[in-house]
Amino acid sequence: MTVRTRFAPSPTGYLHIGGARTALFNWLFTRHHGGEFVLRIEDTDEARSTEESTQAILDGMEWLGLDYDEGPVFQSDHFDTYREFADWLVSKGFAYNCYCTQVELEARRTKAKLEGRPPKYDGTCRERERARPGYEHPAVRFKINPGKTIFKDLIKGVIAIDHDEIEDFVILRSNRTPTYNLTVVVDDAGMQLTHIIRGDDHINNTPKQILIYEALEQPVPEFAHLPMILGADKSRLSKRHGATSVMAYKDMGYLPEALVNYLARLGWSHGDQEIFSTEELIEKFSLDSVGKSSGVFNPEKLLWLNQHYIKEAPSARLGELLGGHLEATGVTCADPSRLPQIVGTLKERAKTLVEMAEGAAFYFKEDITYDEKAAAKFLTADRAEIFTSLISGLEGAGDFTEEAVEWVFTKLLEELDLKLGKLAQPVRVAVTGTTQSPGIFETLAALGKETTLKRLRRALEFINSNASE
Repeated sequence: MTVRTRFAPSPTGYLHIGGARTALFNWLFTRHHGGEFVLRIEDTDEARSTEESTQAILDGMEWLGLDYDEGPVFQSDHFDTYREFADWLVSKGFAYNCYCTQVELEARRTKAKLEGRPPKYDGTCRERERARPGYEHPAVRFKINPGKTIFKDLIKGVIAIDHDEIEDFVILRSNRTPTYNLTVVVDDAGMQLTHIIRGDDHINNTPKQILIYEALEQPVPEFAHLPMILGADKSRLSKRHGATSVMAYKDMGYLPEALVNYLARLGWSHGDQEIFSTEELIEKFSLDSVGKSSGVFNPEKLLWLNQHYIKEAPSARLGELLGGHLEATGVTCADPSRLPQIVGTLKERAKTLVEMAEGAAFYFKEDITYDEKAAAKFLTADRAEIFTSLISGLEGAGDFTEEAVEWVFTKLLEELDLKLGKLAQPVRVAVTGTTQSPGIFETLAALGKETTLKRLRRALEFINSNASE
């Protein structure tokens, strides 16, 4: 048997963190078993489905690296097929036409509640043999007979649902549009899916769908229902807990491998291991290790993982990614070939690419602004001679590498009998405007000879100007 799974989002908004984890678990399970992964877009809600949302889903999947073997398949292309199956179920006695109006249905629900009965459909049209006069397009309801549906969930264990808890549910609306439970079964059966891995908010739909599978004489796939993701307050994850859109994390400067690693560990574990490569996740993933309880989304843990992956990522790749974030801060990099070296000076400290872009801004500014307190402390008259000597030494440097810069500093410090801090901090303020920067040697090398000398000369002018005043 070839394992076949699917991710089936509705294009009514962005790709949510919860949906991304569902897609990831399906993808990992499929890749672990050497199977086939299908992307299906459930766009039957024509009023709410948009091309923009569809593209957001596709972009999110691509960014996370969740490739699919089939799709995207759009349900809106198969409306006629769903109608044919609904009519076939009616012809075989598994479903029936319902002519009840919304007003009538609501009145019965209200009456049932007042009488202490479950507000489910009362079967008014179940035995109707003729069409109701004046109602050309009835809804179609699936017929629920007495009994119980029992299935073994691969995460939750054995689940039994008594049919008394299920009403005769609508599979085709009066406007001839299909409902979720019908479209899902028709498509899942047609795609020959073997495992349905989805959120546990769908557990109540499962017995309905199993009954449709049986009516259509189709093999029932195995089900695995994932516990939901909660916020820190243990309520369902929402915008009030922070960003819930996958692509928002890209915009905030997260790496996709960090989010994939975090989502994989959100409800699944392999011993005490926290950090996994994609290859390791595929190798080790098992539904047996998915927890039954809900996972709590921890932004700090994700940020920690992101910092780890930034440290480990090649500077060349980070340089390519950093360009867009620099532009977002209003900084233009005229020479992208400089970015890998600049990234190398920042990656040990940056937690996100946005933070890295902010930290890199001083490299590209034409005129930096000195922090007043830093300038008052470090750009003082007694540093003029030191700056003059340093400028002379750097002018004579050949290749402007970290090693070359360090050699000039070391030689000057020996001549003046100074500690590095006495020179490094004034120079740091001179070239960055603040007392915070990466190591001074790597900073100057990344700035380049021309820019470094230009900023040192400007600082010397600043010192001399203040001294004369």
